[in-house]
Amino acid sequence: MTDIASVIGWKFSHQAGMETKDGVITAFPGGIPSKSNQDAWTAEYEAHVAATAYQEKRRDAYAELADQLDMLFHDMTAGKADKDGNWYAAIAKVKSDNPKPE
Repeated sequence: MTDIASVIGWKFSHQAGMETKDGVITAFPGGIPSKSNQDAWTAEYEAHVAATAYQEKRRDAYAELADQLDMLFHDMTAGKADKDGNWYAAIAKVKSDNPKPE
C-alpha cells in the first residue's frame, strides 16, 4: 500500500502543517481529511507514479551528457548528424525500450 505521507507530500507540495505517523495523517490544515478523500488522493498518486515511471527508466538508461555530446560531435564530423548517426540510434533505443504509456 502507498504511504499516505508520500501522497499528501505529492498532492500538496509538502505544505507546512501536514504530519503523518505510522501511515496515518495526524495534522492537516483545516482538519484531517476524510477516508474517501485520502483514498481518492492515493488513487491519483498511484496513477501519476504509473504514468511517469518510464521517465526514471529513461533517465537511468541515457548516456551521460558529455558522452552524448561526444557522440554528436563524431556523428557531425562523419556527416551523420541525422537519423543515420550513433547518437540518434542510442536515443531512439532508450525511447523504444522505455515507451511512454498510452
